Amino acid sequence: MAEEDVVVDGEFVARMEDVLDLYAEVPDRRFPVVCIDETPRQLIGEARVPVMAKPGKRARYGYEYVRNGTANVFMILDAHRPWRHAKVTEQRTAVDFAECMRELVDQHYPKAELIRVVLDNLPTHAVGSLYEAFPPEEARRILRRLDFHYTPKHASWLNMVEIEIGVTVGQCFDRRLPDMETLVSEVAHWERRRDTDKARISGSSTSSVLDTTSVERTQRRSPGSRYEPSREPVEFTVARH
Repeated sequence: MAEEDVVVDGEFVARMEDVLDLYAEVPDRRFPVVCIDETPRQLIGEARVPVMAKPGKRARYGYEYVRNGTANVFMILDAHRPWRHAKVTEQRTAVDFAECMRELVDQHYPKAELIRVVLDNLPTHAVGSLYEAFPPEEARRILRRLDFHYTPKHASWLNMVEIEIGVTVGQCFDRRLPDMETLVSEVAHWERRRDTDKARISGSSTSSVLDTTSVERTQRRSPGSRYEPSREPVEFTVARH
C-alpha cells in the first residue's frame, strides 16, 4: 500500500489508544476503570393469559402483546474485576446520568481517589449534565473524583460495557417484562447471579499491539469513504455463565 494512499484518523487512534491503555493497566482500587452505557427497553405485557406448563405439555404464550411504555437501563461495569451494576430509570436524561455519577462516587466507589469512566459520545455523557442536575458546588465535588475517557466517534463498540449489555439482552431481556417493577426485579436477580458467578469481560488486545503505522489502523483511499481504523485487532471475550 503506497504511503500516499493511506490516511490515519488521528482523533480516532488517540481515543482508541487511550481506552485500550486503561484496559491494559494493572488493577488499582484507588483508580478504578469503570465503563458505562445505557440501553432502552420496551415494557411488553401479555394480551392473553399464558397457559402454564403441565406434565407432558409446554407452556404456551400468545403472539399478541401489549405495549406498556419504555424504560432505560444504565449498565455500569468494572473493567478489572467481576462487578457490574444495572440501574433502571424511566428516562435517560442528563439528570439521570448525573445521578448515576453521584452514586458511582458516593455508593459504589466511596474509597477511590479517582474513577476513570469509559463512555461514548452521547450528548448527556458530559460534565455539564452534573451542573444541570445539581448545585455547582455539588457538581464540582463529584467531578473532582471522576475522569471521563471517551471512545472514538462511531466506535462505541470499544466500550466493554456494550458486551455486558449484550449478555443482559440474552439472559434477562429475552422475555416479556410488562412493567417497571418486574424489570427492576429481573435485572437485580440477573446482576446478583453474574456477580456470584464472578463473570467478567477480558480484552485480548492492547494499544501496544496496534502500531500507528499498521495496516489495521488505515484503509485504502476510496471516493466518499471515511478513513477510520479497522476493528479487527480489538477483541474481547466474555464469560457467559
